[in-house]
Formats: sequence, C-alpha cells, structure tokens
Amino acid sequence: MTNNSANVMALPQGDTGLLNSDVAQRLLVSTELARLAYVAADGTPRVFPMLFHWTGSEVVLATFAGARKIAALRAKPDVAITIDAPSMPPEVLLIRGRAAVTDVHGLVPEYLEAHRRYGGDEQVAAVRAERDHPDTKMARIAVRPNWVGVLDFQSRFPGGSSAEEFSEAGRS
Repeated sequence: MTNNSANVMALPQGDTGLLNSDVAQRLLVSTELARLAYVAADGTPRVFPMLFHWTGSEVVLATFAGARKIAALRAKPDVAITIDAPSMPPEVLLIRGRAAVTDVHGLVPEYLEAHRRYGGDEQVAAVRAERDHPDTKMARIAVRPNWVGVLDFQSRFPGGSSAEEFSEAGRS
C-alpha cells in the first residue's frame, strides 16, 4: 500500500475521499455487480443486483422503462449501493446517495459502457442488436456518493473496530 493509499484508508467511514482508496478503485472498475438498496412503493426495502458504470463522480445504473423501481426511486431517492468482491478477505465498497432518474429514449450510454466492461465489445454488439430499436426507452439512474465506506477486513472492519476488537466480536 502506498503512503497516499494509507492516508486515504485512515479517513473515517462516511468520507467521500474513500472513493480514492485502492479497494474502492478496484471495485469501481470490477465486473462485480452493484447491489442497489431502495424503498419500494409499498414501503418495504428492496435490494437489486445491477450492472453499473462509474463515471468518476457518479455510479450510473440503467433499467428499461416500465420497471417498478423507477417510480419508487423518484418518490424516495435516498439509496445505498454495495459493491463487494467475494475474495478472502472480502473487499466491500458501501455508497449512500440520492438517485437522480432521467428518462432516456434509446439505450443509456453508461449501460453500454457497463456491458463493455463486463463482457467486451462482443457483448455490446449483442445488446445493441437485441435492444437498440427506435421504440426503446430506458431510465438512467445516477447516484452521486454523499457517504462512502470501505471494508477490507485487514485495516478496516465493520463498526470502525480494530482487528483485535473484530476478532473478539461475539465473545463474552
């Protein structure tokens, strides 16, 4: 870990500067799915795995017109996003922010960029062939982080605990 990385990892949970940590940067360009947590129209919580694209300032997700989450996000835009790697020890990026939903005629550009990262140019071509029609409508969901947390289970643990405190968790 570079000295700058160590300085970033010393930031408190919630500081958006944690987006510059090595863990966050790896996860933001990974092919892990983002899990979007929001409140559905019936008031119950939902978590939905989605492809995502990091623009450098926003996590952008996309869905096709008619998805129930569009109205729910417009009514209650506060969301949480988790991107995590199933490595050992796990790496976790936690993001909170407000979702801005924009209607788009055609394919959301970041949707195609996400497909490129997950599956390459061939996947983008397949998505275009299947979905890019004059009547295609999507919603662009952009989340600008206002709270960021990083867990690496080496130097950063849940609840801000130390490695020693974490190893003792649950013991009387």
